[in-house]
Formats: sequence, structure tokens, C-alpha cells
Amino acid sequence: MANWWGHFKTITAHKARVMKYCFRVGLYRQGLAHDLSKYGPTEFLVGARYYQGNRSPNEAERLERGYSSAWLHHKGRNKHHLEYWIDYAPELGYRMGGMEMPVRYVVEMFCDRVAACQTYQKGNYTDASPWDYYAGSADHYIIHPKTRALLEQLLRMLRDEGEARTLDYIRREVLKNR
Repeated sequence: MANWWGHFKTITAHKARVMKYCFRVGLYRQGLAHDLSKYGPTEFLVGARYYQGNRSPNEAERLERGYSSAWLHHKGRNKHHLEYWIDYAPELGYRMGGMEMPVRYVVEMFCDRVAACQTYQKGNYTDASPWDYYAGSADHYIIHPKTRALLEQLLRMLRDEGEARTLDYIRREVLKNR
């Protein structure tokens, strides 16, 4: 049975958190536009059907169907996902490879990961949560080495130095020459 209201509240709370972080680092347009595709029928209807409240509905859809139609739609329309940037790489003999992401999208990806952990972990969230979640999957990501290095730097900084210092660093150093 679909949980329309629960799904709407979850994606809206997540979007609000990402927007807050994007605004804090100066990415106003990206904060406003973040994850708008989740409100369209292709993603929203599937999300409501597979809603669980404690993890992405894409996982439940993937377990039932063998793939997630909502995720395939989402990652192809949202540049803050590393999967958007996978292409045939000439330097890898035209095997699939991660293309280097523009810094502003790496930062939005960072904000997205922080907000997702807060949304689903609720009171169990710590500044280490986004690193722990990332580290549990990093071995199978197809991601450009420079993109990986920046994302890992920011996630480690959050874990080790906290949110305020990391967001200030992003605003003053990472995004200063964009």
C-alpha cells in the first residue's frame, strides 16, 4: 500500500536539509533545484509505493524488481550524483569510467549525503555518519579520482572537524574560484 504522505514528508525534509547546506556554502540555485525530479510522477509514485521511512524506497524497489526505475530516472537527471557522470572513457580504452565532476556538483553531492544520513538516521546521526555510509560502498563506485579525492576530503573533514568548520572551508576555499 502506497504511503503518499510519508514519502512526501521524507523527500521534502531531505530537500530542505540539502537546501540549507547549499545556501550555507553559497550554492543558492542548486539548493532550490535539488531533487525536483522526485516530485514528478516517475519518481514520486514509485517512492510512495515502496516507502519505508528508514531508508530509500529505491532499495525496496530494487529488491522486488531487480532494479529501481525511480533511481534510473533520478540519476540521469541530477548532476550531483556520481552516476550521472559515468561515460565511455577514451583514456580507459573506452571502458566505462567516471568523468570529473564540476566542483559545485561534488559539493552538492556532499550536502546530499549529509542530509540523507540525517533524514534516515534521525537521532542516531553523527558527523561520522556520512563517511561511514560512503566508506561502506566506496569500493564499487565508478568515480573520477579527482572527484573521489574531493568528496573523501570533505567527508573526512566533517567526521574529524565538524559541520561548521567543513561548511566554512567549502565556502571559503573549495568554491572560491568556481
